[in-house]
Amino acid sequence: MKLNQVTVGCLDYDASVQFYQTLGLLHIVHAPPRYARFETDSGETFSIHQVEEISASTSMIYFETDTLDTDVANLEAKGIVFDSQPTDQNWGWREARLHDPAGNGLCLFDGGNNRRFPPWRITYNNEGKGYEK
Repeated sequence: MKLNQVTVGCLDYDASVQFYQTLGLLHIVHAPPRYARFETDSGETFSIHQVEEISASTSMIYFETDTLDTDVANLEAKGIVFDSQPTDQNWGWREARLHDPAGNGLCLFDGGNNRRFPPWRITYNNEGKGYEK
């Protein structure tokens, strides 16, 4: 199974399109004022759709980069405001957090090898049953 895309709500279509283009995503589908899809450099897709309101969200959208500190500095120079600067986390990632124009939470991060293979990753035995290291 593959994850195709993540879609989040937006309140201001044009502001959201501009925001995600400024983050560096390629705008590949344009169906204003309701829907837009974007693509990352490595081909994953992300989309927005117009909604009437956005209630409190528990979601966090993660975008991975190998050049986090440089990317944050470049985005700030373009007017993007971050809630937190790049910070080393105790789970082995370096993260910076921000919100899009609709209030959706985003995290730009560099996970290194810990993104897919953290020390606490579940390992499976020969019968396909999981157990923790």
